Amino acid sequence: MALIINIYYTGTNGSAKKFAEEMIASGLVDKIRAEEGNLRYDYFLPLEDSETLLLIDAWESKEALDFHHKSPMMKEIATLREKYHLKMHVQKFNEII
Repeated sequence: MALIINIYYTGTNGSAKKFAEEMIASGLVDKIRAEEGNLRYDYFLPLEDSETLLLIDAWESKEALDFHHKSPMMKEIATLREKYHLKMHVQKFNEII
Protein backbone atom coordinates (compact mmCIF):
# COMPACT_ATOMS: atom_id res chain seq x y z
CA MET A 1 0.00 0.00 0.00
CA ALA A 2 1.45 3.36 -1.03
CA LEU A 3 1.90 6.14 1.50
CA ILE A 4 1.28 9.78 0.66
CA ILE A 5 2.61 12.46 2.96
CA ASN A 6 1.69 16.13 2.72
CA ILE A 7 4.17 18.32 4.54
CA TYR A 8 3.35 21.99 4.98
CA TYR A 9 6.45 24.10 5.65
CA THR A 10 5.67 27.56 7.00
CA GLY A 11 8.13 30.40 7.52
CA THR A 12 8.43 34.15 7.10
CA ASN A 13 9.75 36.51 4.44
CA GLY A 14 9.74 33.84 1.72
CA SER A 15 11.86 31.39 3.71
CA ALA A 16 9.76 28.35 2.77
CA LYS A 17 10.26 29.02 -0.94
CA LYS A 18 13.99 29.63 -0.38
CA PHE A 19 14.19 26.29 1.46
CA ALA A 20 12.68 24.47 -1.55
CA GLU A 21 14.96 26.32 -3.95
CA GLU A 22 18.02 25.24 -1.95
CA MET A 23 16.73 21.66 -1.69
CA ILE A 24 16.49 21.57 -5.49
CA ALA A 25 19.77 23.41 -6.19
CA SER A 26 21.73 21.22 -3.76
CA GLY A 27 20.63 18.05 -5.52
CA LEU A 28 18.80 16.67 -2.47
CA VAL A 29 15.48 16.52 -4.31
CA ASP A 30 17.00 14.49 -7.15
CA LYS A 31 18.61 12.11 -4.64
CA ILE A 32 15.31 11.58 -2.85
CA ARG A 33 13.45 11.00 -6.11
CA ALA A 34 16.10 8.40 -7.05
CA GLU A 35 15.65 6.44 -3.81
CA GLU A 36 14.11 3.01 -4.19
CA GLY A 37 10.41 3.18 -3.43
CA ASN A 38 9.95 6.92 -3.99
CA LEU A 39 6.90 7.63 -6.12
CA ARG A 40 6.72 11.41 -5.85
CA TYR A 41 8.52 14.34 -4.29
CA ASP A 42 7.06 17.66 -5.47
CA TYR A 43 6.74 21.15 -4.01
CA PHE A 44 3.73 23.44 -4.46
CA LEU A 45 3.02 27.02 -3.40
CA PRO A 46 -0.54 27.61 -2.10
CA LEU A 47 -2.10 30.68 -3.71
CA GLU A 48 -3.74 31.78 -0.48
CA ASP A 49 -0.68 31.60 1.78
CA SER A 50 2.57 32.99 0.41
CA GLU A 51 4.53 31.88 3.50
CA THR A 52 3.66 28.20 3.19
CA LEU A 53 5.08 25.53 0.92
CA LEU A 54 3.42 22.14 0.35
CA LEU A 55 5.53 19.04 -0.25
CA ILE A 56 3.70 16.00 -1.62
CA ASP A 57 5.86 12.99 -0.86
CA ALA A 58 4.77 9.46 -1.87
CA TRP A 59 6.37 6.07 -1.20
CA GLU A 60 5.61 2.53 -2.34
CA SER A 61 5.60 1.18 1.20
CA LYS A 62 6.19 1.99 4.85
CA GLU A 63 9.51 0.15 4.60
CA ALA A 64 10.70 2.44 1.79
CA LEU A 65 9.69 5.50 3.80
CA ASP A 66 11.39 4.13 6.93
CA PHE A 67 14.59 3.54 4.93
CA HIS A 68 14.42 7.15 3.66
CA HIS A 69 13.92 8.45 7.21
CA LYS A 70 17.10 6.62 8.31
CA SER A 71 19.18 8.00 5.44
CA PRO A 72 21.86 10.69 5.90
CA MET A 73 19.73 13.00 3.74
CA MET A 74 17.32 13.48 6.63
CA LYS A 75 20.01 15.29 8.60
CA GLU A 76 20.69 17.57 5.61
CA ILE A 77 16.97 18.31 5.28
CA ALA A 78 16.68 19.05 9.02
CA THR A 79 19.68 21.38 8.83
CA LEU A 80 18.09 23.33 5.97
CA ARG A 81 14.74 23.42 7.76
CA GLU A 82 16.47 24.93 10.80
CA LYS A 83 18.44 27.36 8.62
CA TYR A 84 15.16 28.77 7.28
CA HIS A 85 13.33 28.58 10.66
CA LEU A 86 10.45 26.55 9.25
CA LYS A 87 7.56 24.98 11.10
CA MET A 88 6.07 21.74 9.79
CA HIS A 89 2.58 20.30 9.70
CA VAL A 90 2.37 16.70 8.43
CA GLN A 91 -0.58 14.74 7.04
CA LYS A 92 -0.26 11.01 6.18
CA PHE A 93 -2.54 9.05 3.86
CA ASN A 94 -2.65 5.42 2.78
CA GLU A 95 -3.48 4.96 -0.89
CA ILE A 96 -5.50 1.91 -1.78
CA ILE A 97 -5.60 1.14 -5.48
